[in-house]
Formats: sequence, C-alpha cells, structure tokens
Amino acid sequence: MMKKLFLALLLALAGAVQALEPPNVAGLLPTAVARALLEQDPRVAAALAGREVARQEAGILDKSPYEWIAKAQGQQRSIDAGEGWREWNVGLERTFRLSGKGSADRKLGTATMEEFEARYGVALQESARELVSLWVDWLAAERGRELAAVNLRSVQENLAAVEKRVRAGDVSKLDLNLASAELAEQKRMDNDASTQASAAWSRLSVRFPGISRQAMALPSPGLIAGDDVQWRERIMATSDEVKLAQMQMRIAQAQAERAQADRVPDPTFGVYTASEGGGRERVSGITLSIPFSGGLRNLHSARALAAVEVARNAVDLKRREMETGIAAALITARGAYESLRMANESADAMRENARLVQRAYALGEGDLQSLLLARRQAILAATSALQAHAAALKGYYELLIDARLIWDMDRK
Repeated sequence: MMKKLFLALLLALAGAVQALEPPNVAGLLPTAVARALLEQDPRVAAALAGREVARQEAGILDKSPYEWIAKAQGQQRSIDAGEGWREWNVGLERTFRLSGKGSADRKLGTATMEEFEARYGVALQESARELVSLWVDWLAAERGRELAAVNLRSVQENLAAVEKRVRAGDVSKLDLNLASAELAEQKRMDNDASTQASAAWSRLSVRFPGISRQAMALPSPGLIAGDDVQWRERIMATSDEVKLAQMQMRIAQAQAERAQADRVPDPTFGVYTASEGGGRERVSGITLSIPFSGGLRNLHSARALAAVEVARNAVDLKRREMETGIAAALITARGAYESLRMANESADAMRENARLVQRAYALGEGDLQSLLLARRQAILAATSALQAHAAALKGYYELLIDARLIWDMDRK
C-alpha cells in the first residue's frame, strides 16, 4: 500500500514538472549562445571567482588557527666572589583548538561554500534577466524602426497623390501643406526609431559583448500554463535567493555554535629543556596554561545567538517577498498576454480603418484631415501593440528564467 502511494506521489510530482515545461519558443536565443554570454559576464565571473574564495576559506577554517611556537632563553648566572655560569632554556608550545570548536569551524566552512554557490546562482539569474530584457528591447526597437520606415513610405506616397490632385485642381494647396507637414513629422519619427534601435543595440552589445547582430521577428510569448501553486512551488524550490538567505542563517548558526564553544578557552601545552649550573644540571618539563574566561566571551556568545534570530527572520521575510513577487509576476504576465491580444485587435482595426479612409480619399470621397487622423491612429495603435508585445515577452521569459526552465538555468 505504501509503495503504491509513493509511486502515485512520484507520478504526481513528475506531472507537475512536466506541466511547467516551456514550449519550444521560436526565436529564443539558443542555449549555447546564451550560456556563453552569461558565463563571460563580469557579474557571473565575479560570483564564480567567489566560489573559489569560499573554497579556500573553508580550507582555512578546517585547519587550526594555532601554530607551534619555539622559545629560547639564555642567561648568565654569577655568584658573589665566585664563578659564573652560562645557562639556557629552550622549548616548544602550542595552543590546541578544542574539538567542539573544530566541528563548528568546519560547519561554518561548508555553509560559506554553499552561500557562495547560491550567490553564483543569483548572479546567473540576474544576468539572464538583464540579457532577456536588453535583447527584447533591441528586437522591439528594430521592429519599431521597420514600422517607421513603412509609415514613411506610405506618407511619401500620400504626398505624391496629393500633389497629383492639386495639379488636377481637385484639392487646394492647404491639403498639400498638411501632407508636407505630415511627411516632415514622419521623417522625424523615422529618425527617432532608427536612433532608438541603434541605442538599444549599443546597450545590448556593450553589456554582453560577442552577441551577434542578427535581427529577427519578435517571438510570440506563450500562454502561462499551469496553476499558480505549480509555479510558486517550482520557483521557490529552485530559488537561489531563498537558498542564499538560508545559507546566511546557517552561517549565523555555525558562528553561534563557535561562540558558544569559545566560552571555554583553548589550552596551551608546551615542553622545554634547560641547562643550569654550567651544564651540571639538566631540567626537562611540560607547561600548561589556560586563560581565565571572562564576561566578554559570554557577551560574544549572546550576540551570536541574537544574530541567528535575525537571520531566521530574514529567511521568513525573503520567502514572503518571493511569494509576493511570484504572485505579482504571474498576474502581470497573464495580464500582459491578454493586453497584447487586445492591442493586436485594436491595431488590426485601426490599420483597416486607415486603409478604407485612404481608399475613400483616393476616390475623392473623403478629406485629407480624416485620412491623416486615421493614419495617426493606426500608427499609435501599432506602436502600442509593439510595446505590449515586448512587455508580454519579457514577463513570459522572466518567469521561465525564475523557474529555471530555459537556458539550462538549473545547471550551474
């Protein structure tokens, strides 16, 4: 019976993970390209170097902080109205770390290594989110430049049609002036779009050098499948931010354990030999010294215990912040997806309206101001749809990154 329940639980968990598997999104940066860009990012490289620092720190903590100390002493002994002797004394002594302190230090070293491992994961996630944001911004800017170029050609064709009708005496020169002004404005917008595309590429290529400048169609965001519980459990289970807070609490616990053990001072043992009486006397012995524990050690221990409570509350706060952020991200991503659908419908309607008004004007059944208004509305709707597309795509990709579902983010 228990075996069947265990198998059912495994199947349920496998189904939950499978439900969160992302679709094969066309246009997404390939994993090999993205990982290469991320691994050479200074933020990620610094975190990777930090792991080596932590490894060395763990090695230091595993070793005792005490060393052997050699001592030597020479003296001249003299007696009134008598002969004098040269005497000497040599010895070795060393302070020994008590076993409880060594165990606490090793726990501290392990927690330190895991803390830096989590820091590496956080850095990788932050850089991935930044890469996605800059990359989508650039693709959207390129698409905006293409739209501006299409609109410019349309306005130029419209001006040519107005000029033809002016020569035929169908319309006044006022229409020609309006069409010329519209062309000047569209040229400005085309220049702005080109500038924005160049600036977006500059931000992306400088932040992530080595990325290829191959503009492509803006990918379509996927529908956020699965329920909120699945997403929350997946993101929380793979979150390095939560793990980082947990490791900081473990470090505080290890430090408290070390401070508690340090309330008992470490003893110092020594051996020595001495020559006295001009070599006629040889002395050998051992020494033992133990510091008297004072109130300062107790205060250090109390402070370390208080720090554990601070770290424990920090973990709870980080969990709540993460759960709040996940809930907001899911709502925002789903809302952005729906906004994109409505923005596309609006853009299609405005585009069709502008086409009909353009046709009416060409047949002499409409005025130029109506045409210009319809065209501006279509441009505004297309721009809004593009912005909604970029926002929906960012929200979608960022959720996939947080859940470690793309670019092998679960592999560090």
